Amino acid sequence: MGSKNKLKRFRENETFANVLQPKRDELIDNLFQWKGKWNSEYFKNDQPIVLELGCGKGEYTVALAKRNPDKNYIGIDIKGARFWRGAKTAVEENLQNVAFLRTQIELIEQAFAPGEVSEIWITFPDPQIKYKRTKHRLTNQEFLARYKNILKADGVVNLKTDSEFMHGYTLGLLHGAGHEVLYANHHIYKNEGAPEEVTAIQTFYESQYLEQNKPITYIKFKIK
Repeated sequence: MGSKNKLKRFRENETFANVLQPKRDELIDNLFQWKGKWNSEYFKNDQPIVLELGCGKGEYTVALAKRNPDKNYIGIDIKGARFWRGAKTAVEENLQNVAFLRTQIELIEQAFAPGEVSEIWITFPDPQIKYKRTKHRLTNQEFLARYKNILKADGVVNLKTDSEFMHGYTLGLLHGAGHEVLYANHHIYKNEGAPEEVTAIQTFYESQYLEQNKPITYIKFKIK
């Protein structure tokens, strides 16, 4: 993507009511206005809040929101030029249950209050993300502890990935730490039983992986 195109998207994001771009200091200093008020003041309803972490272009966030108008969806990514597409689609289609938050996932506890979130989706994450000059995975113990802090007591996490390594790593970690694996499938399009919203929604990259015959994996779990 050219720098002109990126700048155009950044400028357009600033005009979208469904895009929130708090400064890092605002989050760290606990000054983010929507923390603890997503239902009461932002969405103005009491519907469950669902996050997609590392939402990329926002395709999954928007598709889930269309399928489930009785839930509120927030796509989170540090790259605003990417989720511009999802935000624009949501504006064009007047989807009132969609928002996009531009921030780093390590600051998620500064953006949401304890027990404010009902469900988390992690779709096709980089198996290793750079974090504080080291490499971490979005399902390591440190991140799971963050998710637990913002999830309701019965909240669930969904991991959908083309990385067999990430699938195996996460399953091993979950079992080893005593978390509750509700469902696991190492090839959702070959083995029956995956929830419909896991197979019915395909991102652009997912369709490319399928053309390469890469198995798509899925885990649904609760953090104990």
